[in-house]
Amino acid sequence: MRTFDLTPLHRSTVGFDRLFSLLDQVNSVDTGATYPPYNIERTGENAYRITVAVAGFTEDDLSIEVKENSLSIRGDRKVEAGKNADVLYQGIAARAFERRFQLADHVEVRGASLANGLLHVELVREIPEAMKPRTIPISAGGTTPRVIEARTSAAA
Repeated sequence: MRTFDLTPLHRSTVGFDRLFSLLDQVNSVDTGATYPPYNIERTGENAYRITVAVAGFTEDDLSIEVKENSLSIRGDRKVEAGKNADVLYQGIAARAFERRFQLADHVEVRGASLANGLLHVELVREIPEAMKPRTIPISAGGTTPRVIEARTSAAA
């Protein structure tokens, strides 16, 4: 199964429409490239994880770069010159790759870890204080708002 149906996530979230549509676009644009496989998970209300299967790659072989709203994961395995073994069958892919993910506004990469052949990239969406909702007080009909603190100027 190569496509991800994000429709259930659209129904249960508000404000992430742009994020999901960008993830859909990345998935549909990348028609020929299937290596390496990856998962995109929602790990919290504003937290996500991209997991990429990178069996055989070490930390030195991988690089992660964030530029503007684009996350790029690259892998280039160094071939050891001293190995002259005759490979009878090679089923483990060791080719270089590059995966790009378009990030929504205010999504930051918090960290990455490599364990058991899986690269986990942690993402968090942090909305700035100026964009968070705020409560507006409502005054009654024709009355003026109450003054909590007033300063008077003392004339001498």
